[in-house]
Amino acid sequence: MSTVRPGRVGPQRGVPVEIVRPEYAATGHPRHAGDPGPLDAATLARMRRACRAAAAVLAEIGPLVAPGVTTDSIDAATHAAYLARGGYPSTLNYHGFPKSLCTSVNEVVCHGIPDDRRLQEGDIVNLDVTVYLEGVHGDCSATYAVGRIDAESERLVRVTRECLDRGIAAVRPGRPIADIGRAIEPFAREHGYGVVRNYGGHGIGTAFHTGLHVPHHIEPRASTLMRPGMVFTIEPMLTMGTHETLEWPDGWTVVTADGRRSAQFEHTVLVTEAGVEILTR
Repeated sequence: MSTVRPGRVGPQRGVPVEIVRPEYAATGHPRHAGDPGPLDAATLARMRRACRAAAAVLAEIGPLVAPGVTTDSIDAATHAAYLARGGYPSTLNYHGFPKSLCTSVNEVVCHGIPDDRRLQEGDIVNLDVTVYLEGVHGDCSATYAVGRIDAESERLVRVTRECLDRGIAAVRPGRPIADIGRAIEPFAREHGYGVVRNYGGHGIGTAFHTGLHVPHHIEPRASTLMRPGMVFTIEPMLTMGTHETLEWPDGWTVVTADGRRSAQFEHTVLVTEAGVEILTR
């Protein structure tokens, strides 16, 4: 398996003036982390629409993954798909991120920057889509095979998807956020995989990231109780080896410390009176 090397990153793509922007679009600096508490009915209605838009964009760009395709060309298609729905690319200039999509290839765990590197047969790549629409953010991601992949990578991708399902099934009102990691990590370890600890899910709404952190590993200190109306992401990142990570000099790209592959799947979910609603179907 080849090691991923950074390619050339092109300029930020423009956004028409009529598209409503988040507060950080010009400055790169979000105003605040946001309240992780329950959202009101009107905001939840907007969240459902934004999350459906994010899911539709991911479904549209997933089939573009193929050998020889650059991650920058996928970014271009994603950018256009956001704009076509009247949305702003949430990642664009968020703390200075230069692109409209995160593309994490092979050992890149998260926050990979689209560039002119061409995807190769046998790679795996996570596409992380977030759209700002009607004043709120919708966030989801999936890991895709580039052509034919080896059995080990295929198993990693499958188990990671199953971990997402298990984490979602653990969402219940009145239960602590820690239940999500308790559902994910033992299952991942049964299959021989590490679970990344430095990055996790997050509250989301009018802010891209609220003050709520959602660990995917066993973390008893994650004692925040889930309440109806709370919205957050669940996005387990599994690794073939160590859960430890390193960051590239670009200040964004996170890779596994041992260079072995990582996969990720993500949904935005809503805590309901009865359990959970997946918003990014």
